[in-house]
Amino acid sequence: MPAATTPPPAFAPLKATKLFTPLRLGSCTLAHRIIQAPLTRMRAEKESRGVHVPADRAVEYYSQRATQGGLQLTEATDICLNASAYPGVPGIFTASQISGWRKVTDAVHAKGGYIFCQIWHTGRASGPGLLGGQTPLSSSSIPMSGTYLDGMDCAANPPRPMTVDEIAQTTAEFAAAAKRAVEAGFDGVEIHSANGYLLEQFLHDNINTRTDQYGGSVENRCRFTLEVIRAVCDAVGSSRTGIRLSPFNYFQDTKDSDPNAHWSYLCGQIAGLPESQRPCYVHMVEPRFDENLSEEEKLSALSEYTTSEEGKAKKIPMNSLTPFRKILEPAGIKFLAAGNFNRDNSAAKLEADLADGVVMGRWFISNPDLVERLRNGWDLNKYDRTTFYGASPPEKGYIDYPVFEQEVSA
Repeated sequence: MPAATTPPPAFAPLKATKLFTPLRLGSCTLAHRIIQAPLTRMRAEKESRGVHVPADRAVEYYSQRATQGGLQLTEATDICLNASAYPGVPGIFTASQISGWRKVTDAVHAKGGYIFCQIWHTGRASGPGLLGGQTPLSSSSIPMSGTYLDGMDCAANPPRPMTVDEIAQTTAEFAAAAKRAVEAGFDGVEIHSANGYLLEQFLHDNINTRTDQYGGSVENRCRFTLEVIRAVCDAVGSSRTGIRLSPFNYFQDTKDSDPNAHWSYLCGQIAGLPESQRPCYVHMVEPRFDENLSEEEKLSALSEYTTSEEGKAKKIPMNSLTPFRKILEPAGIKFLAAGNFNRDNSAAKLEADLADGVVMGRWFISNPDLVERLRNGWDLNKYDRTTFYGASPPEKGYIDYPVFEQEVSA
């Protein structure tokens, strides 16, 4: 009878590295530190305008990538109607969505895995055509450049500043969505305060031009995010709450004047929250990562000029996630790093004690068994970018990537 044999590894196995050591993250005890990134895949089924439900293919997708003691972060999920209205993006605000997600969480738990639901509101990133004619909300009336996802011109259809009452209502929506996520079987939620979406539209000073208690100073610009953290922790517990931040983000026209100082302040405020309102982790995006620029272009853009001893101006890198981690660490908050991690640089991040876990996206898309491939040094499937955000049929580039097949000999 043919027997499976182990082929020689294509690259160095990582099973002896810190990637494959346990990590306590809130109420979860992880068996390894390779975390599936929140990835917008746009494969949910449309039920009505703005309401998309996770389908059976989502159950298979997350189940394929679940591992014993592994953590998965879901795609960004609408907290309420009109939080995004993106096609194929699921929500967590209807009974049908809760039921659909319950099938996903049951499948992940059946394989011994953990799964958090990333909850979001897109703010000015969604236009009136996606919102049933409603004007998008943001911190200010400054529009993005270009067009919305449906082709409508952003400048001609700018957002309007949220009222203080609307900010309070949205904070309550985040908390309510977190409760529904736990009802759907999720082990926790990740608040999306990154990548140019609503909460980050308050953080970046090139977007937030308010003059009330939610604008102007860094203290005021951080207020909305901190209120959401406290509300979500109160709703589901700090051990079930994480947050994603991207201080060096340029996506969707975000560009803060001093991300190092401003996000250091935010991290200090997070670390200083009462233990019952303190998230169990902060998930940050590396400065090198950008949705549009290459790694070299992004780092160059972030660098600052200095004068060398020879009197010549040169660019030097001035940005790192390390200072933020050092602020959070004494408060017991775990630190997850994302952004262009792969088989060659992920272990080194942990070995240098610069993060508690690494979050990987593109390689999880094309390798449902990524954890085992990294553990054993097996080769990786290449990914197809054209299928990242939807495809026809929707299974393409979603649940059709093969697992690694060992060689068979007689």
